[in-house]
Amino acid sequence: MSKNKKLVESITSRDVDFSRWYTDLCLKAELMDYSDSKGFIIYRPLGYGIWENIQNYLDKEFKKTGHENVYMPMLIPESLFQKEKDHVEGFAPETAMVTTTGVENLSERLIIRPTSEVLFGTHYSKIVKSYRDLPKMYNQWCSVVRWEKTTRPFLRGKEFLWQEGHTVHSTKEEAKKETLDMLEIYNKLGKEFLAIPFVTGRKTEKEKFAGALETYAIEALMHDGQALQSGTSHYFGDEFAKAFDIKFLNQNNELEYAYQTSWGVSTRLIGAIIMVHGDDNGLVLPPYVAPTQVVIVPIRPNEEVLNKVNQIEAELSGKFRVKVDNSDKSPGWKFSEHEMKGVPLRIEIGPRDLENNQVTVTFRYNYEKVQVSLDNLNKFIEEAIPNIHEAMYQKALKETVDRTYEAKTYDEFKAYLKNGGYIAMSISGEDAEIKIKEDTGATSRVIQDRKLITEVCPVTGKKATQTILFARAY
Repeated sequence: MSKNKKLVESITSRDVDFSRWYTDLCLKAELMDYSDSKGFIIYRPLGYGIWENIQNYLDKEFKKTGHENVYMPMLIPESLFQKEKDHVEGFAPETAMVTTTGVENLSERLIIRPTSEVLFGTHYSKIVKSYRDLPKMYNQWCSVVRWEKTTRPFLRGKEFLWQEGHTVHSTKEEAKKETLDMLEIYNKLGKEFLAIPFVTGRKTEKEKFAGALETYAIEALMHDGQALQSGTSHYFGDEFAKAFDIKFLNQNNELEYAYQTSWGVSTRLIGAIIMVHGDDNGLVLPPYVAPTQVVIVPIRPNEEVLNKVNQIEAELSGKFRVKVDNSDKSPGWKFSEHEMKGVPLRIEIGPRDLENNQVTVTFRYNYEKVQVSLDNLNKFIEEAIPNIHEAMYQKALKETVDRTYEAKTYDEFKAYLKNGGYIAMSISGEDAEIKIKEDTGATSRVIQDRKLITEVCPVTGKKATQTILFARAY
């Protein structure tokens, strides 16, 4: 493990102050920087590179399932935004508006999109006329603006990057299937790409998206025991269709309203990666999402060493994202820097290694060092990448399982909550949900599809109706 003081001591320990550790890591790993506009961040190459890899993974998955990318305007006329009442109420406190050109005031205020349901709804009302036009399955990659009072890099900002899918269907069955299919794509993203075990399920009425009939979420448990809602998929039914007059002639030549869905993930996933996998030396990136998977560090390089480094780079670059660190910093500094940035594998090679026809490979996630023959290096890296991913996933899964509890009494619930994690409890409904939040700060994450833990709600004393997974959350 690197002990380079200049880099390592600048990060607060996770267990001393998790919030400070997170901010330190974001800055020191050069994921982002603060801009001159308060609450708006600069995505630096490493942070943006992680987002690009998530984008590439999801874009392929979306296109495999018949979705097409589009782009909607970033400005929404205020009158248009007012069309869907519940939706407007949900977003009203967060909307930023353009009111002037700088020369004259606008005749109608323009809302900078906090989300794009109204834009898609209006567009679909123009292009959907017949059942033959359906389904329309669109997605856009863009940024949105929400005027948050308290911001934190990647987790909550006044502007963030995301994808938002918006689809329209001829039947409620098809729309509901779409909602759950997209939830499964997000769940697979966690398991196959981010090494994050998501808990999935439906949100309660209190926690669902403004204007949706049903909201489903992927939830992840952070190292400090708090949950992070990491993505959502919504079933709108025909509510938005009625508000925006999205009608079509069905096969019986009858006019009916269409059914819609919406689903999205954002750069909040970067925050999840940091808080699930990071340690006191910085970022720990799962290999599939890492912009650089392998870094090669020459030690006391001579011409022969550099030639071999170039050869190794050329051989590995066909399959992996490889970088050579030829900077004039000391090896110790380089080791610390690449540990800070979470590079999954580091290859060290010097004159003595070359004499022995080997290199030293260091694993970032567990600091294991292995001597590997140059003849076997390609195969070793090829096998190491999936093994690292699986080990990181299993570690995070164990953490999630070990910190998931069942509460039969309210006192038991409160005791578990002190340790952090998920607590399942059977409750009577929204009255219990509100009291739990007021008393403890914990909120419902998802409804669990399972038998009741207790017949009576431990909070209200009324008949329990459903089992909810609770946690304190970001």
